[in-house]
Amino acid sequence: MIAGLKPYAAYKVSELVWLPSVPKKWTIRRGRGVFECIDKRSIIGDEELLSVSAADGVRRRSEKAVTMFQANSYAGHKLAWPGDLVINSLWAWMKGLGFSKYHGIVSTAYGVYRLRPEHRDGWQYFNYLLRSNAYDWELRVRSKGIWISRMQLTDWSFLDTPILLPPPHEQAAIVRFLDHANRKIDSFIRAKRKLIALLNEQKQAIIHRAVTRGLNPDVPLKPSGIDWVGDVPVHWGLPLLGRCLTGIEQGWSPVAAEGDIVPEQWCVLTLSSVRRGVFNPAAIKPVSMAAAIPRQFEVADGDLLLTRSNTRDRVGDVCLVKGARPRTLLCDLIYRLRLRSDAFDPQFLVFQLLSQIGRQHIERDARGSSGTMPKISQGHIKSWRVLLPPMDEQQCIVEVIEAECAPIERTVAHIEHEISLMQEYRTRLTADIVTGKLDVRAAVASLPEIVDAPVDEPVIDETTDELEYEDAE
Repeated sequence: MIAGLKPYAAYKVSELVWLPSVPKKWTIRRGRGVFECIDKRSIIGDEELLSVSAADGVRRRSEKAVTMFQANSYAGHKLAWPGDLVINSLWAWMKGLGFSKYHGIVSTAYGVYRLRPEHRDGWQYFNYLLRSNAYDWELRVRSKGIWISRMQLTDWSFLDTPILLPPPHEQAAIVRFLDHANRKIDSFIRAKRKLIALLNEQKQAIIHRAVTRGLNPDVPLKPSGIDWVGDVPVHWGLPLLGRCLTGIEQGWSPVAAEGDIVPEQWCVLTLSSVRRGVFNPAAIKPVSMAAAIPRQFEVADGDLLLTRSNTRDRVGDVCLVKGARPRTLLCDLIYRLRLRSDAFDPQFLVFQLLSQIGRQHIERDARGSSGTMPKISQGHIKSWRVLLPPMDEQQCIVEVIEAECAPIERTVAHIEHEISLMQEYRTRLTADIVTGKLDVRAAVASLPEIVDAPVDEPVIDETTDELEYEDAE
C-alpha cells in the first residue's frame, strides 16, 4: 500500500461516477453548499496582478514569465483575497485553478469563489482536493463548449459540482500529511535537479573547451577579438554568422485546431520542441484541415532551429531536427537557419551556440519590452561573431564532444526518470488521500512537529509549456 497507509475501516456508496465509495463518516455536498460566488471589482486597477495555471495554481504575475495579454487598464477587473478559490474558467478542465494566498486582480473571465464561514479553516484541504487528478472527470464534464480551447466552466456548473467533505479534524490531518509528504518530495526533486545542473555544467565545460580550443592542446593561438572567448587556434576563421548562412526563415502562426491529431493532418511546432539542444517531435499542435498550408515551412530532419522569443534562459535555444513527424510546420516563434554547406557542420554550430559563446551573444542582444519575453532579431543572429575551424576539424570535434557527453546524458536521463516517477507518486498519493482511499490519521499522529516552517514553494515541472496556454484575458 502507498506509503504504508491503509484504507478506512468502513465505506459507503458515494453515487459518484468516478468514485464508487467514500469513508463512512464523510459527506458529499454540492459546491453551492460549500462556496459562494464572489464578484467584487477593482475601482482603480492598481492591485497586484495574479496569474492562474495548472502548474502552480495562483501566483503573482510578476513572478511568472507568460505571454498573456497586457491590458491598458485593470479597472473593473475582478478582485480576489487570500483564501479565495480562483478558476480560469476556460482552463478549469486542465486544472487552471487554485486558492490564492494574495489580494489582487484577476481576469473578468475568471470565477472567484469563497468558502462559506463553516468551511474556511479547511481551504488548504479544498486546494488539494480540487487540484488533484481525482477531480479531472468533474471539471472536464462540467466545462462546456464547441471547441476544447473554449470549454468554459460557468459559475452554475462549478457550484453544482459534488465536493467531498471529511470531518474538519480529518481535513486537517490530510493537509498535514500532504504538506509533510510534499516537503519530502520537493526536497528530493530539488536535490536531483541540482545534480542535473552540475552535470550540465560539466557538459558545458566539455563543449566550451572543444569549440574554443579544438582538440590539440599544443596548437598555436591568436586573439579572437571576442571579450568572453579569448585566444583561439590560429588557423580558425572568425566570420560573422550571417556570412555562413544562405537564409533565416521565420515560421507560421496558425490558429490551432481542436481534437486528436490524425495521420494526414498538418501540425505546427510549439516552443517546447526546442529544449537545450534536443528536438522534441511530439511538441506540436494540430492545424485545421481546412487551412491553406504554407508548405515551405515544413520541417525536416537536419534543420537547425533557434527560438526567437522565449523566457530569458530559453530564448536563442537551438537544436537539430531529428525524427520529425511528416506534415509538421515551423512556428513563428522559431527561426530555421539555412547554413552554407561549405561553412559549418550543423551540429558543431549547435554546440557553439549552446556554449558560453552563443549564450553571451544571446544575453547581449535579446530584447523585450517587459523583460520577461525577450526576442532575437534576424539582424542580431547575422551579427554574431563565430569560430570557424576547417570542416574536417569541426566533424572531429563533434565526435569527441558526443563521446565525452554521452555518459553525462545517460546519467541525466536516468535522474529525470527518477523525478518523473516521484511526480507520478505525488499525484497518485494526493488523489488517494483526498478521496479517502487511504487513511492518514494514524500516520499524522507520529509526524514530527514543525514549528514556524511554512510549506516550501512547490517544485514546478519544467516541462510544462505555460507559454502556450497560460491565461486568456
